[in-house]
Amino acid sequence: MLANPASGWWSPRGDLIGVLDARQPRLGVVVATAGQRLTVAQGQAGKLLKHPARSVVLLAALDPHLGTCPQRISDVPWQLSDTVLAAAQPKRRDVAAAWLLLNGSGEHLSFTDWVQLAGSGTGATATAAAWLWLQGDQLWFSQRHGLIAARGLQELRLCRRQRHVELLQQAQTKHWQHLLQRRQPLLPSSLNASEQDDLALLRRWAEGDCDQPLPSPLQEALRQAKCPLDSGGIRQLLVDLGQWDRHALPALRSSPWAQGFSPELEALAAERLDQIEALHPGDERRVDRTALHAVTIDDDDTQDIDDALSLELDAEGRQRLWIHISDPGRLITPDDPLDQEAQRRGASLYLARGIEPMFPWVLSTQGLSLRAGQRCAAWSLWVELACDGSLAHYGIERSWIRPAYRLSYADADELIELAPPQEAALLQLNALMQRRRRWRQSQGALLLDQPEGRIHVDPGGDLSLHVTEPTASRLLVAEAMILAGAVVAEHGAALGLPLPYRSQHPCALPPDTQLLQLAPGPVRHAALKQGLSRGLTGTTPAAHFSLGLQAYVQATSPIRRYGDLLVQRQLASLWDNQAPMSAVALQERLSRLEDPIPRLCRSGSAGWRIPSARASRSAATINGTGVRSGLPATASSSGRPSFCAGCARAMGSAWSGSRPWRWNCPPYARPTATLGPLCW
Repeated sequence: MLANPASGWWSPRGDLIGVLDARQPRLGVVVATAGQRLTVAQGQAGKLLKHPARSVVLLAALDPHLGTCPQRISDVPWQLSDTVLAAAQPKRRDVAAAWLLLNGSGEHLSFTDWVQLAGSGTGATATAAAWLWLQGDQLWFSQRHGLIAARGLQELRLCRRQRHVELLQQAQTKHWQHLLQRRQPLLPSSLNASEQDDLALLRRWAEGDCDQPLPSPLQEALRQAKCPLDSGGIRQLLVDLGQWDRHALPALRSSPWAQGFSPELEALAAERLDQIEALHPGDERRVDRTALHAVTIDDDDTQDIDDALSLELDAEGRQRLWIHISDPGRLITPDDPLDQEAQRRGASLYLARGIEPMFPWVLSTQGLSLRAGQRCAAWSLWVELACDGSLAHYGIERSWIRPAYRLSYADADELIELAPPQEAALLQLNALMQRRRRWRQSQGALLLDQPEGRIHVDPGGDLSLHVTEPTASRLLVAEAMILAGAVVAEHGAALGLPLPYRSQHPCALPPDTQLLQLAPGPVRHAALKQGLSRGLTGTTPAAHFSLGLQAYVQATSPIRRYGDLLVQRQLASLWDNQAPMSAVALQERLSRLEDPIPRLCRSGSAGWRIPSARASRSAATINGTGVRSGLPATASSSGRPSFCAGCARAMGSAWSGSRPWRWNCPPYARPTATLGPLCW
């Protein structure tokens, strides 16, 4: 018998009832009552749950003459089990016959009448089985206000179609959850549109863009995949799925470097490369310096070479140092598409896994690079030093040069050490730069030379750590580049020319008694750096404390750093007898060139970070401190930043690419009792 227990006349203890909860219909036995709330022993296990009387359906009343009261549906007299209920379900032919009889008749049956028509019997077992079947996923009959009617044919077809779609969606959801749980590389092209949308949303979260919430099904799939619902956890999941480079900086995905250069820009770069031998405005006024024995000194893997050195002796034996800097302005005109893209980028990025250039690679490495044996356009600075290392005379001109050959730092170190007679110029250049270095030190410069560590990622994703020592050739090139910046700054100051001058306020350094108590090298250097103020950029000359200079300009990396290209543009305006940019206009342009690398470094993956770039061997300022060698370089767009070398040396052979060290050195690393000079 079917009844509403809330009607008031029902005494329910021991009765067999049906419970409609949010998950699925269940059978139970009433074991106690308290007003309108029933305590029900639910399911085969007899789990005790409380339900309002209005939410249950009476299926069979207990015979009051029965001596015992059942405590679960498997007890006498119900004796229900899954096997018994399955066997008592309505037969398909009976259901079909009942549907044919009722379809189109407009007749509505009570549950009792429907069981007699379509059920396998009228007993408690058949009634319970029929109720479960009717509440299940069948589509033949609808229920409303306790009455049952047959669905029309059109409605039945629509329900079946919807059911088919739901089953397909469920299968796809399970398949997607399975893919996430497996954490194996997958092909995005093999995913359906919904899964690709989920993948795109996961990528945005991995990049740190969490504005759009994750849908509930995706959240559940991530939980099943044991993936934390945060950017770091999702990044690691995408790494496992082959959809994220584990060494990638998240912020790089939304940066100008993410999309690479457009086909139009690549085509324009190739066009400019084809024009390299053509005559350009001002070429006839360039000074031919191809007779100078110029050499480039760089790392073995460097392809974008933007400086060269040469030495000239006059008839009286006076030494004249030449510093040649690549002249991109010959092929890149202000505000053309290539120039606008370079402004957007601001600098080249030297990542652990490769280079993201400021200009298209073919242009950076061929058209703009100072290639050995090729006639190249350059800005050439000549310098004569006084006996104490100060500037005696200098000059700046646009020129043609032809580098004789290219040296690696190892090659240059060997030539300096062996001093062969045919390469005496390199030894003399080294002596000149040592003299200049001593003069800067006498002016208060801080010489914090120490090894530098570089992390490389091979195509297979494996890490390797390389430590470079501050050898003679590296110090020579670094000092020459600082000298070039000082010459350009003095020239600009003398002419009142607005330039992006770099400066640093004077700082109070620790006393010698305190410094001598610290170990020489990275630990002592860290104590010195701790007190340094941040570097500043302005359009008027100002002193640079840690370089020991009254004025300084970064001017030696125009292929890699847009600010250096602006310096050349200002000089070129005077060379062409045109008005240069005003201080206000230059400052506005510089404000749009905010260094992107610190932001990219701060966005490193959770747990550990790889340095975004390596320290420039031609840079005179890193992190605004004004000291080239030995500074912790989490961020520098000057060319090739690196992390603090003291960390690399302290780690030694114990370093492991899989260990979660935090490689991003702070601007002023502080040694600790346990880590020493390591980044912390």
